[in-house]
Amino acid sequence: MADELPSEEPKESINDVDDSIPVIEEGMDTLDLADAIEVEELDPLEEALARAEKAEKEIAYKDAEIQNVRKRLMAEKADLIQYSGMGLARRMLTVLGDVDRALANLDSEDSSAVAQGLRLLRNKMWHELSADGVTAIEAKDQSFDPAKMEAITTIPSSDAFPAGNVVDVLESGYMYKQRILLAARVVVASDE
Repeated sequence: MADELPSEEPKESINDVDDSIPVIEEGMDTLDLADAIEVEELDPLEEALARAEKAEKEIAYKDAEIQNVRKRLMAEKADLIQYSGMGLARRMLTVLGDVDRALANLDSEDSSAVAQGLRLLRNKMWHELSADGVTAIEAKDQSFDPAKMEAITTIPSSDAFPAGNVVDVLESGYMYKQRILLAARVVVASDE
């Protein structure tokens, strides 16, 4: 009975599958994957050139990064040098304020040795501070600038005092070169 169909073997279920490594016996046909996949080998020269180009790009990037860090550090150093006297100037301005308050309690016509000494001290201190880059902030009758001034109080605006203008300076403000050293404390005219 050659026409008979081969008997069907029972189908294996997923649970019946053996996950062990198959045993290859001698004489069995096997497929060599190296023959099946054709690998295109790179020319060693092209490979070396690609690596060299990649290395050059990395070196250029690192060099640019180093230059940027160097520039930033030089700018920070120049800034530190330029504004190094700012702390001393701030402390000296508090002494100058004390001298100004003492002079405010004296008569302008007082020619005593103490009055002359205070005037001389005040002029000498201001001369030295201004030589180092300290300038007074002009605030009276100017428009209010919150970057340089601190509004202590407001008064209603009028024809004499338009809204947004400084009416009076309670404490003088000072700049050290391009930076605010002490903000001027002022009275501002306001619509509110």
